[in-house]
Order: sequence, then structure tokens, then C-alpha cells
Amino acid sequence: MTFCTSCGQEIQQSDSLFCPNCGSRVATAGVSSPAKMGPAGHSPAAPIASETSGLAIGSLICGILFFIFPSAVAAVIMGHISRAEIRRSGGRKTGDGMALAGLVLGYIGLSIIPLLIISAIAIPNLLRARMAANEASAMRSLRALNKSASVYSTTYGAYPSSLGALGPSPSSTAANLIDSALANGTKSGYVFVYYGIFDPAGKGEAERYIITASPVTPRATGMRYFFTDQSGTIRTESNRVATSESPPID
Repeated sequence: MTFCTSCGQEIQQSDSLFCPNCGSRVATAGVSSPAKMGPAGHSPAAPIASETSGLAIGSLICGILFFIFPSAVAAVIMGHISRAEIRRSGGRKTGDGMALAGLVLGYIGLSIIPLLIISAIAIPNLLRARMAANEASAMRSLRALNKSASVYSTTYGAYPSSLGALGPSPSSTAANLIDSALANGTKSGYVFVYYGIFDPAGKGEAERYIITASPVTPRATGMRYFFTDQSGTIRTESNRVATSESPPID
């Protein structure tokens, strides 16, 4: 009579290699002579070679592709099933290490996916908020330029010939009415271009002006374009350059 050394189950067939209850390999006595035969006159069966669990391989492959949501889930499911299958096989199946690696990678993927979802929602919102702030700053800058140009005209009898004439500078022609960033033409994601309009029959001084403000990187630093002139009215367009015909800002 043979008993399983793992669970104690009685094994009815003496030539059985595995316990029918727990699946453990049954200890058998070594064969010393070809003449020694089994109970039915047959030679003892040769040991069955172990095989790698296909689910363990699948878990590892899906774990490597954890950045794809379904793959991460599949890696976790197949990893748990394959490890349980390997434990019950009594040594007939291997691949526990691959299943464990697939599980680890799968859980990493499941932990990263929520962050990716949050980022996909938050980044566009942050970008829109940044563009709105840049547009508000551009309108404030245009109002400041209109006020500074008016002060310059009152002081010097004509409008400035360029933005640089309104900014800080050692030059005697600089009025120091705006900051250096705005005088250089770029501020808070917008490019400001000043055009002095001269009277050909006059003294070569600007009698009118126009200013345009355009996003440095359209759809990234701003969506709207702006236009203003000596009237002080600010006009705007979306996705194209604003002109004197564009609708004014309320």
C-alpha cells in the first residue's frame, strides 16, 4: 500500500506518479535491474518532464506592456491563476518567477494608469488657465501702452516712434513709462508690435499709431489676437490677427 508523503492520502494504483488528491509527486523506489517489473508486468513509468505554465508566460508578456490598461489587468489575472496552478501541479509545471514578475509589472501599470488619467484631465485645464491669464495680461499691457502713448504725446507733442521710446533707457528720448519687457516687445506669452504712422507732409513725427498683440505660440500661450490704436479701443479676434475692423472688447 502506498501513501502520499504530503497529504497522507492512500494511493490505490501503485504505479501512479502523482497523488490524485493534492497532485504531489509520489516517492517511488529506484529501479536497480531491468528485470524488476511493475505489478502488471510493465516497467515503471519514466518521470514526466515539467513544463512552463503558458499563463505565466502570458502574465509576463502582458506585464511588460503594462502601460496599456487591458494588458496590466490581464497580467494580474493570469499571474494569480498561473501561480495557483503551479502550486497545485506538484512540480509538473514551472514558471512561478515569470508569473510573479508579471504580477509586479501589472500592479505597477494599475497604479500608474490613474495618474495618467488625472494628467490627461488636468494638463488641458492648466493650459487653458495659462492662456486665459496670458490674454488678460496682454489686454492690461495694451491699456498701459495706450496710456503711456498719450502721456508721451502730451509731453513731446507727438506719439512715440517705437515701443523702445516708452521704456527705460539712458537715452534722452526714452520716457521711462513702461517696463523693459514690454518695451522689448514680448511679455507673458505675447508679442507686441508697435507701428508709428507718420504724416509725410509733417515734421517726421508720428501722428497716429497702431499696436498688435499676438501669442508667441498660438494655441499654447494664447488663443486671441488683439489690436489697438490711439483711440484707446482694444479689438480682438480668435485664431487670426486682429485689425481695426475686428470687434471691440466690451
